[in-house]
Amino acid sequence: MRSLLYVPGSAERFIAKAHLRGADAIIVDLEDAVAASEKLNARAALATVVPRVGQAGAQVFVRVNHLTDLVRQDAEAACMAGAYGLYLPKTSGTEILERLDAVLQPLERRLGRKPMAFVPLIEDAVGVLRAQDIARGPRVLALSMGIEDMATSFGGEPLPDVIRIPRMLIHLAAKAAGKLSLGLMRTVADYRDTEAMRASIIEAKAFGIDGASCIHPSVVPLLNAGFSPGQKEIDHARRLVTAAEVAQRDGIGAFTFEGMFVDAPIVERAKSLLVYAQDVTN
Repeated sequence: MRSLLYVPGSAERFIAKAHLRGADAIIVDLEDAVAASEKLNARAALATVVPRVGQAGAQVFVRVNHLTDLVRQDAEAACMAGAYGLYLPKTSGTEILERLDAVLQPLERRLGRKPMAFVPLIEDAVGVLRAQDIARGPRVLALSMGIEDMATSFGGEPLPDVIRIPRMLIHLAAKAAGKLSLGLMRTVADYRDTEAMRASIIEAKAFGIDGASCIHPSVVPLLNAGFSPGQKEIDHARRLVTAAEVAQRDGIGAFTFEGMFVDAPIVERAKSLLVYAQDVTN
């Protein structure tokens, strides 16, 4: 999931074109992007909206409301509509994951569908400090961070240097649990700054982040390109793996390849890159 495009659940003009944007996933937003007066209508529309935005093959998530009187109904409606998973805002612990897991299990059995995946959005300091527990919670596919809410929660500004530490703690928690890590180290609000966005994507990829969400379709091609290995990377990885196979046959552990020292972790990275490149191609 290199690119995940947010679409307001109450905005027909965005919903109608969402499947044409080339995103790996669509997040139908019932929370911040929907006015309070439209939330019930947006939820009711999921039955038609989810299949529409996913008609070109993108995975479809629904970002539910975090309020107690809305979250269960949002989750059930998303499940019945066929959504792949839920984005869970303001996740500060495992309680919401466990509660929704218990709610969804009988419904999924009745519908005969696969279990929904969860992507907790960690948006405050409490959630950061509990990120390891959250990452090991039920159904968790990935961890992400709400940058604007995070900065607001501790009285800061959503600047890269300000949010870097909480972002990295969440990233490490995700990776330690073997889950995906999604999100850049900058706000998604300033999507018009293409150069800054491209630089942030390069940085995120270097840290091992797997993909990111965006609020405007113009960012989708940047994410898809930035989180995909380039042809030079692929060719280099293939040559390196071939050289490693030769070295192994000759009983050699570490070796020099194209002027670079190579040992087992470097070979493993190259193999992983080739697997990922194949997945992207397919």
